[in-house]
Amino acid sequence: ERLPREEESEGESIERLPVAEDATGSRKSLPEAERKGEYMGYEELKIEGRNAVLEAFRSGKTIDKLFVLDGCQDGPVRTIVREAKKHDTIIHFVEKERLDQLSETKKHQGVIAVAAAYEYAEVDELGSITHKDYTDYHIQHVLDLKLVNREAIAKANLKVVVDAVNSVGGTVIPALLKALGVKEVVELNCEPTGRFAHNPEPIPENLIQISEKIKECGADLGIVVDPDVDRLALVCENGEMFVEEYTLVAVADYVLKHTPGNTVSNLSSSRALRDVTLAHGQQYNAAAVGEVNVVTKMKETNTVIGGEGNGGVIYPESHYGRDALVGVGLFLSHFVAEGKSMTALKATYPQYFISKNKLTLSPDMDVDKILEGLKKKYASEEITDIDGVKIDFKDGWVHLPKSNTEPIIRIYSESKDESAANQLAEDVIKVAKSLY
Repeated sequence: ERLPREEESEGESIERLPVAEDATGSRKSLPEAERKGEYMGYEELKIEGRNAVLEAFRSGKTIDKLFVLDGCQDGPVRTIVREAKKHDTIIHFVEKERLDQLSETKKHQGVIAVAAAYEYAEVDELGSITHKDYTDYHIQHVLDLKLVNREAIAKANLKVVVDAVNSVGGTVIPALLKALGVKEVVELNCEPTGRFAHNPEPIPENLIQISEKIKECGADLGIVVDPDVDRLALVCENGEMFVEEYTLVAVADYVLKHTPGNTVSNLSSSRALRDVTLAHGQQYNAAAVGEVNVVTKMKETNTVIGGEGNGGVIYPESHYGRDALVGVGLFLSHFVAEGKSMTALKATYPQYFISKNKLTLSPDMDVDKILEGLKKKYASEEITDIDGVKIDFKDGWVHLPKSNTEPIIRIYSESKDESAANQLAEDVIKVAKSLY
């Protein structure tokens, strides 16, 4: 939230730290290295010892964090804590081992203050703020895409229900649909208050309201977007899920019919995209999980359409980022061109089911050893190890990406039906457990 003053010596470059805020109004946490003060070349100034810390507070120096020996209640320490609270300093009560680890002098006396090494400016001193609404610009951009057929969409006299979970999509998605010529737009949870009407994850149990509304009003389909409008989920005319994995599959089918080229999705996305791509005589490539990895692979392989199985469509003709508005324009153009109902359209694609499981690890388990063991066990199958281990079988696959934040191994599996997908996962979990 605070940026260093623009004062720099010759040859010295000062970088700035942006802090993002999402639709919920809460700021996103910075990575651990950043929270430790190791980001972007910044340094922290540590002040150790009771007198030094107290004097720093009383002199008006900005103290970001205060580390205090847990359980220490003597007078000087209580005075320091009062000063810290007065200045809204974050206080951490920690064990002696943690203080010893932080200390540079080894004479901390139970207190260490961490101050920024730079003088900070108040937000109002940084410059001016310009407010500009890009809604119309974004919508016009979608309308201008060559494969977005506004005329055909308008002629189809569509009735569409939209659930924008009371976030920014409530403003832009209905406006886009009207600009595309959709005859009737039924809005659910389209007040952009940031107070989500339900869990925003677009899975069946969270979308009961839109499913019922579609059946009630006889809509052709439903459109669901996540809070920041980069994921697109679709609901069929009978209230059943089109399944967000198939958002990208359907859009890719449409793009490939008009623009031959390669496709990319991440390793945990449905095999259906690969099947559709091969049916068009084109090449499919897999990337490690994460939008940045997908985009990198797309650029490397001159991909015409790609994205992620969570409903994230990335269309390079527009830009290299997930964009639900672009996805809506392309999908509706495809939908009206096919002239089928949503359920009939979905039935034209290879049918798969994805199962999601996890294996909890104990401290003594070696994740790398387990993954290497699985690679050896399934060496006769197609193995991909750019993101954990993915094992491709004839009738399905299992992906075990490593987690850098939790003591677990996530296990994604896919096959022709739920039972087969679960069985694949169970078989691999059994082998993994034998490798402890």
